[in-house]
Amino acid sequence: MEASLLSLEIQSFIDDHIDADLNALAFQRNPFPETNWIEILNQIAAKTKAKTKLPTWFNTADIYYPSRISVEQTSSEQTAAYKSEIVSGESLIDLSGGFGVDDYYFAKVVSQVIHCEINPELSSIVAHNFKQLHADNITCISGNSDSIIQNSAAGYDWIYVDPSRRNDVKGKVFMLKDCLPNVPELLDTYFLKSDKVFIKTAPLLDISAGGSELKHIKRIHVVALENEVKELLWELDRNHRGSTQIKTVNLKKDGRQVFAFDASAVCHAPLSMPKKYLYEPNSAIMKSGGFDAVAVKYNVEKLHRHSHLYTSDEVCGFPGRIFEVLESLKYDKTTMKTKFEGRKINISTRNFPETVDAIRKKWKIKDGGNDYCFFTTDADNNKIALICAKITRQ
Repeated sequence: MEASLLSLEIQSFIDDHIDADLNALAFQRNPFPETNWIEILNQIAAKTKAKTKLPTWFNTADIYYPSRISVEQTSSEQTAAYKSEIVSGESLIDLSGGFGVDDYYFAKVVSQVIHCEINPELSSIVAHNFKQLHADNITCISGNSDSIIQNSAAGYDWIYVDPSRRNDVKGKVFMLKDCLPNVPELLDTYFLKSDKVFIKTAPLLDISAGGSELKHIKRIHVVALENEVKELLWELDRNHRGSTQIKTVNLKKDGRQVFAFDASAVCHAPLSMPKKYLYEPNSAIMKSGGFDAVAVKYNVEKLHRHSHLYTSDEVCGFPGRIFEVLESLKYDKTTMKTKFEGRKINISTRNFPETVDAIRKKWKIKDGGNDYCFFTTDADNNKIALICAKITRQ
């Protein structure tokens, strides 16, 4: 930590340049020659990022920020607050503490929280920030979390870990064993220290692949923020022997969309031609794979086994976007030229052989407007276009 960055003058300068053009600012003369100009610019960039993602940090005096990438990679306050609803008890140890946003919220519901961070500079920064935030029940320890947990004589109510992909792992698909720490390899050690292990992973991880590497999975949380899946949360209990529940939650400004189902339950959604209303599941449900379960729960029917669009004659509180079907059209040249050419409309595709861009270019369709069109396949395997009006929830 460069202590001079916390001086009143530099902090005022940082605050005055939130949202500034950093490329232009970088060419200006450093008004504080005793302090590294790059470090000042980094504080501006990181604090600007925290403005919406971490408002508690942004609005607290004398917060010291690590690199902008660290702020970008950390949990948002909304997802951290959600995680705090899962844990409870006297003690929690976080084996991959990072910037400490999750721990700040854990400390609101757990009596003692231990923040482990292998990077000593980041550990020092986080410890300073916790003091500014008055999070007095968090202890910061710098070091390798594998050694810390193995050498700890204490037991914990919860072990929390957010493993990161190793830099040498290539490709889009990865396994938990490809991460640091290697949770599958260390899981038995974790269970010696706690009955409950809480794992956060990126949404890139395949749920079935993660499930094959872990055991005693009580619940998997698929967490989206404003319909963008942000993280998968794996709730493990050493004493759990039953089936796994998958819980999806879409955190929105106006509330939550929550849906849960038993991962082992077998159910089949009925199929139907388009009815009066059309439903598009939110991104958390799409990630969860609960396509039939959500249809059974909300008593709606699927347009096609692989379309993942649903329909009904009576509107329901479906967890996703809801539309009124204005027209159901056969996808052919005559219909497209008559109904769509030159028109302004929002387009989506589900189980359809052409992309949105290809459809727009082919039929000269403009983007925008108040109407929506879903290009999809119906229960008889016919290509169709559904012109819809979006329904705003009350």
